[in-house]
Amino acid sequence: MSAPGLRGTGLAGLSPEREREVLDLVRPVQDYPSPGVTFRDITPLLADPVAFRDVITALAERVGDEIDLVAGMEARGFLVGSPLASHLGVGFVPVRKAGKLPPPTQAITYDLEYGTATIELRAGTLTPGARVLLVDDVLATGGTAAAGAQLVERCGGEVVALAFLLEIDGLGGRERLGGRSVDALLRTGS
Repeated sequence: MSAPGLRGTGLAGLSPEREREVLDLVRPVQDYPSPGVTFRDITPLLADPVAFRDVITALAERVGDEIDLVAGMEARGFLVGSPLASHLGVGFVPVRKAGKLPPPTQAITYDLEYGTATIELRAGTLTPGARVLLVDDVLATGGTAAAGAQLVERCGGEVVALAFLLEIDGLGGRERLGGRSVDALLRTGS
């Protein structure tokens, strides 16, 4: 049984039946990590080699050839971004939580619902003007993605688009990204 309200936005020309099979691999987990939150578990999707390939192919076809690098947000953005970069024949750079990369780094601190977080990018990793696709697994409120985009730009890159496996509608994430090009393969309500 598929997650309630989960729908695709066109998975690389898959038949509707195959698209539904891929969607069914995203498992909703109620009240995790806290009461009232529905966590979207992509582990079954990652474990299915054919579905995972379908997702990476779909993302690659939507991106085109306008990028030099893929930047993946810690941690599940690494799981989608690394194979996507390989498929596209471009490099991959990790955007990590503070203290996870060797110095020198550039950092940005941003607000969370309850507190703040800091992310870092290794200084000198981006060639000035590098065209970057920023990737993460889920777009919810957009705070982490907005901070990631600002950090890439602070380090000299140009964020040409942001791509997500799943977008949760109704949380304002897309709006918070200030008119940037945003794409998500799957969408669901909050």
